[in-house]
Amino acid sequence: MKYTASLVQLDIDKRLQDKRTDALSRGIPVADDETLQFLLVTLGMKKPLSILEIGTAVGLSGVAMLQACPKARLTTMELEEERYIEAKQNFAEFGVADRVNAYLGDAGEILAMMDGKYDFVFLDGPKAQYEKYLFDLKRVMNVGAVLFADDVLLYGWVSGEEPTPQKRHSIVDKIRSYLQTITSDTDFTTSVVNVGDGVALSVFKGKDKI
Repeated sequence: MKYTASLVQLDIDKRLQDKRTDALSRGIPVADDETLQFLLVTLGMKKPLSILEIGTAVGLSGVAMLQACPKARLTTMELEEERYIEAKQNFAEFGVADRVNAYLGDAGEILAMMDGKYDFVFLDGPKAQYEKYLFDLKRVMNVGAVLFADDVLLYGWVSGEEPTPQKRHSIVDKIRSYLQTITSDTDFTTSVVNVGDGVALSVFKGKDKI
């Protein structure tokens, strides 16, 4: 464990932590403690009223975000039906279902049909699709909105700190392309930080720079 991760004191509902532990034991991807802590700190600074999440999994990060932002509403999307159903159950169990719009389907297709505006985006879906999502994400983000993209260093493969397995070169190339695009896009101000498996944190300036 790296030193910064050893300092994390995750302040979430014990029931939620137990659910996270259970999900991990079943091989369900949930944000690690360091990433979730950074996400919650970022939310605490931004205080969004509208959150968009790509990659619901079983809804545990969504629950954590809504508990941290009691005035916020969450729009979230998940491709796998079994996880989507479990997420809906978790939203109900934690009493946040009335603040959630959950969609089952391909995030790229759903995004293309959306016309809402969001203050915060948690991008945690298929990593190879991050760059493809950007066009529609920019369209639905308010000026000043935060884009929190998770797993952008991917076990150190993307940064070159660890050798990339032969079968993973394609996804590493696509994540590197996303990072190159987002850091050079003048509509965003972006910082890539070595938290968890890497986070690209971007503030949307829009066409009229703030």
